[in-house]
Amino acid sequence: MLYTIIGHDVADSGALRQKIRPQHLEHLRQLQAEGRLVAAGPRPAVDAVDPDAAGYAGSVVIAAFDNIDDARAWADTDPYMTGGVFERVEVFPFVRVLPE
Repeated sequence: MLYTIIGHDVADSGALRQKIRPQHLEHLRQLQAEGRLVAAGPRPAVDAVDPDAAGYAGSVVIAAFDNIDDARAWADTDPYMTGGVFERVEVFPFVRVLPE
């Protein structure tokens, strides 16, 4: 089953986000190597691809897990969560309709 994982950044997360980003990407690459990653990326704090000083509000991951508990456990071990970039993470079941 697919799950959407939404991470919500703490205030002024920019410097910490940059510091921890390599570990966060490695965590995502493990999902990708297993063929379970559908999409992942940051949520800009403003309506721009490069938010500059506004920074990021969080991140979104869509990936396959056996169940919601496994998805939550993966999210809880994300370096952005363990390193203090995220103040909280939400996990929701997701059903992909398109693209087929």
